[in-house]
Amino acid sequence: MRSNLYHNTTAQWIVYVVFFALMAFVPIVIDDTFTTNLFARFLVLGMLALSVSLVWGFGGILSLGQGIAFGLAAYGMGMTMQMQSQDPESSPIPSFMLTNELTKLPLLWEPFWHTPTGIVLALLVPTVFFLIFGAMMFQARVAGVFVAIVTLAMLSAWYSMAFDMQPYTAGFNGISPPSPLKLGEHIVDPYSNEAYWIALGMLTLATLGLKLLLQSKFGLIVQAVREDPERARFLGYSVSGYQIAVFTVSGFVAALAGVLWVMIVQYVSPTSLEVTFSVSMVIWAAVGGRMSLLGAILGAFFVNGIQSYLGDEMLYGFLLVLGGLFILIVRFLPSGLAGLLESLLERLVRRPADQRGQ
Repeated sequence: MRSNLYHNTTAQWIVYVVFFALMAFVPIVIDDTFTTNLFARFLVLGMLALSVSLVWGFGGILSLGQGIAFGLAAYGMGMTMQMQSQDPESSPIPSFMLTNELTKLPLLWEPFWHTPTGIVLALLVPTVFFLIFGAMMFQARVAGVFVAIVTLAMLSAWYSMAFDMQPYTAGFNGISPPSPLKLGEHIVDPYSNEAYWIALGMLTLATLGLKLLLQSKFGLIVQAVREDPERARFLGYSVSGYQIAVFTVSGFVAALAGVLWVMIVQYVSPTSLEVTFSVSMVIWAAVGGRMSLLGAILGAFFVNGIQSYLGDEMLYGFLLVLGGLFILIVRFLPSGLAGLLESLLERLVRRPADQRGQ
């Protein structure tokens, strides 16, 4: 009897490579700067769904705090790009700080004068935070719904800090760097094909890297921990160690998305740390299929594509549509669209077998 093509490793790699190769031609085909920028944003949101797929789908950890890594990295990148527009002599501090009666650049902002340092910090700080935060949770054997509650509480705390510390974060108004990202003498236009390809390249590397990781021994143990942590612990594996590792890697992927997001939109505000945003990431992964990296990415494309067309007309009513979609997926397609594809391929395998049986 033939096996389901969905589970064929070679077929999976072919699909992944073909998908990303086709995505590379998108800006050439559409030839519109606004749409190119919109698709670049979808790529970044797909990276967030990817991080949720890793931590929730494969790690079994329902984290509602992926927005923490995204938001911290976004602020780090926003600070880096803002300082590129400041002059150490004539304009040493951003205008919103002057409005809040600051006369000296805060020490927190000093490292962001140097662009490479700022980008590294934007990625490093949230990753290290996820490492420490994850160690505190999983070494204390926090599990199940309690992880969701703890991560949600931490997310709310970070949101409050970003909102209230107006002299340092510009509060609700957010940070709007006046100029695009400058790497050396090169300027990355957020509406250019280059910005799209940078986002696509990072998403491709992250996806294929995680695919390799999950097919390794590490990935098998992570999934074993997800299925039965007590048995894995009995067999001598450090359950908390693997949980911390997968949680940290997911935080790094979300942080990478935060850096790319600000490069593309040139803006960051406390909305990056909103609860609804992090919950939306979970919905994207659930719709596409949390047990599939590519499925989660496509789920983000699908939901945000619909929102880009219906959001302006429905405003906050779209949240009701999103919630209803999540309920329908959980009720009728618990494995998401990827699970539906798996079922269809399974039927194609069974039909020839049934015909031979007759």
